[in-house]
Amino acid sequence: MKIKNLFKDYTKLPRVIFILFLAQIIQSIGNFVFPFLTIFLTKTLMFSEQKAGFYVMMATAAKVPGLLLGGKLSDVFGRKKVFVIFSSLSALFIFSCLLMSKKEIIPWLLALSAMFTGANYPAMKAMVADLTNPDNRKAAFSLLYLGINIGFAIGPLIAGFLYNNYLNLIFLGDALSTLVSVLLVFFLIEESMPDQASINNSIISDESNEKAEQGSVYRALISRPYLIIFTLIFTLYSFIYVQNEFTLPIQMIKIFGEKGPQYYGTIMTINGIVVILLTMIIISLTRKIEPILNVALAGILYAFGFGMIYFSTNLFLFAISTILWTLGEIIASTYSDVYIINHTPITHRGRFSAIIHILIGFGFIFGPYLSGIFISHYQVGNIWPLIFILSIFASFLMYLVYYFENKQGISEKRKNILVD
Repeated sequence: MKIKNLFKDYTKLPRVIFILFLAQIIQSIGNFVFPFLTIFLTKTLMFSEQKAGFYVMMATAAKVPGLLLGGKLSDVFGRKKVFVIFSSLSALFIFSCLLMSKKEIIPWLLALSAMFTGANYPAMKAMVADLTNPDNRKAAFSLLYLGINIGFAIGPLIAGFLYNNYLNLIFLGDALSTLVSVLLVFFLIEESMPDQASINNSIISDESNEKAEQGSVYRALISRPYLIIFTLIFTLYSFIYVQNEFTLPIQMIKIFGEKGPQYYGTIMTINGIVVILLTMIIISLTRKIEPILNVALAGILYAFGFGMIYFSTNLFLFAISTILWTLGEIIASTYSDVYIINHTPITHRGRFSAIIHILIGFGFIFGPYLSGIFISHYQVGNIWPLIFILSIFASFLMYLVYYFENKQGISEKRKNILVD
């Protein structure tokens, strides 16, 4: 395959997607505060570990009402309005921390900022869905995923240099980067929410899973059982993936001792490099495969990537493991978004994105806790065979969803032919 063919799908994307790509990079680069939140609360504000843990949990939990609010409002008032207003509010509360003398108030301001950041997520997803179609969504979502990771690769590095001597610049830079991304969207992107004429036309003539729905979000969701099943299975994927943040560093400290944190940082760098260098190539190579089959493939890569950690005793093997599960991360992150949007009615894109994101998030929330219980009883190394089995199982379940959904689709087409 020629190199230019690998990037052909990206060159055909609408201009607005590249504007969103740039906005994502800028916003992610400036995401200074929350990656250092635990350090800030304990080292700078001098809160106890217990109190700091409560505030971190509070900031994380605050995203849930933000998601629900943003999802609803983006379907009613528009994606652009919600993104611009709530992003601006998020930046405002980050900046207000600089003006606050009472340290007890700062965590609450950060929680409010996190809530408004959560409200942006469904608005952004709905906006991308509006601006793309099933043919170019794979490239669009992978490009935005790449933009986020480029930003996250640079942002914490800058924040790390600024933290000790220029702490105020971390808050100022976080707020300003958000406002720059807001200005890009405000001036260069038009409102994308479908108008009433498009909705009426969809109700009459659209036969896809994106057909407009009349009624509540729960009614619309229940009418899409395959999407519900997909979401539940993908929650297991998130449980598997979170092992790289919780169990993997514990494993490396056990094997490498004092060098464990350093080596963990090394493989996280490898993770970032693989994402940045290979995302476009991997998506181009897999673009002709059905999204859900790609998600099933990601499960296989998770199985072997995380599973081989059981046998890994040196940094080279951990590096190979990281490359494998990172390839799974690229595929799962991109194609899960594509599958979800392709099964979401155009009238409920914001609300579906919010609810599904919350459900999938349970895997990230409970993953470390359940893994910690397992490790306390059976030791850290023994979790990797379990993760291998769970990954294979989740991949198989994804294939079953594809099989039965495809079978139902073929059956319905035959019925329509007979009726005609």
